[in-house]
Amino acid sequence: MAKQEKITEKIDKLQYEKYCLEKGYKYICGIDEVGRGPLAGPVVTCAVIMDLTKLVDGVDDSKKLSAKKREKFYDEIISCSVAYSITEISEKEIDEINILNATKKCMLQSVKSLEIKPDVLLIDAVKLNTDIPQLSVIKGDALSYIIGCASILAKVYRDRLMAEYDKIYPQYNFKKNAGYGTKEHITAIKEIGPCPIHRKTFIKNFWEQKENG
Repeated sequence: MAKQEKITEKIDKLQYEKYCLEKGYKYICGIDEVGRGPLAGPVVTCAVIMDLTKLVDGVDDSKKLSAKKREKFYDEIISCSVAYSITEISEKEIDEINILNATKKCMLQSVKSLEIKPDVLLIDAVKLNTDIPQLSVIKGDALSYIIGCASILAKVYRDRLMAEYDKIYPQYNFKKNAGYGTKEHITAIKEIGPCPIHRKTFIKNFWEQKENG
């Protein structure tokens, strides 16, 4: 019975992919982002076209997987992909154009950087300004296999990047918090101030209070 439930779950995660195949689309591209919420670092997006004859078993929303599993899946997903592209938009540009616009711009750049032009886009909860047909899927990283793959690639890429920033700015513990607003992280900003990769528009509420105080 448990085996049957696992098979059913796998079929459910291919429902959007099957719909696109039935519509005649060959190159189905999954797109997701990581890093919309953190106080520091870039937003990262991934666009990936997967070979649906070589499924990576266990793919899910990256937030539901342990770091060890994400690292394992990262190489497997890349080896089973037809094409993929990972893009980042800096914290400076996020401050200039806001996080939603930065996310959309980053996603479009990821799509444009693919070696193969997709026939259709499966996107996690965002609509893009493009002539490529698209389907916006709420909670897509948990419901669509291909979006889940994109989620994992983007998450691993960004976590690795923040671990490198942690070596430069160890006082903020970026390796552990990935730039998100943990209590420890916010306390560090209040005590020693922001570093160059902090998003000014994200920390203004408590940092401006500190400056004005």
